[in-house]
Amino acid sequence: MKVILNVDVKSLGEEGDVKNVANGYARNFLLPRNLAVPYNEATVAFFESRKAEIEARKEQKRKDSASLKEKLEASAIELNMPAAANGKLYASVTAHVVAEAIAKLGFEIERKRIEIPGSVIKSVGNYKATIHLYEAQTAEVHIAVKAQAVEGSAPAEEKKESKVAKEVKESKESKDVIESEEEKNEVPAEKSE
Repeated sequence: MKVILNVDVKSLGEEGDVKNVANGYARNFLLPRNLAVPYNEATVAFFESRKAEIEARKEQKRKDSASLKEKLEASAIELNMPAAANGKLYASVTAHVVAEAIAKLGFEIERKRIEIPGSVIKSVGNYKATIHLYEAQTAEVHIAVKAQAVEGSAPAEEKKESKVAKEVKESKESKDVIESEEEKNEVPAEKSE
């Protein structure tokens, strides 16, 4: 079924776009929610009269997107994440984490629009994430992932070493105890007369 969109619909199109969609999708979702109208002469004429207004809105979105791109590319995101001594992160950096960091800078970006190379970041370092803005515009954001000091991470090796040393000490003590008990339990040989 051919429809004209009344508003921007995610993953379908923008206001004024003519789209060919499944009949059920149009009748059960788009039309009842007033997201689209059926394609006919009357609706085409109505949208032709609003064409300048729609184009002005699209142009404004392009300008907003261009300024957002400049601001995002000028800013750098620094994330302090818990990591092991070798630089491997305990928790991966996902698009959701990056979206939250961008929100702290004052920009609202959906996590679906953020593309991280390899889909997640698993180690400390510098990375670039691509953010898909309006139409074909994209912005590259620099992400610096740094290791956060985790309590107990450095002494963990010492604990392992001390645990091994403790086990060795305990095993020596248990051998000494066993030997001393064996000496006590030995029956003295009878004296022969």
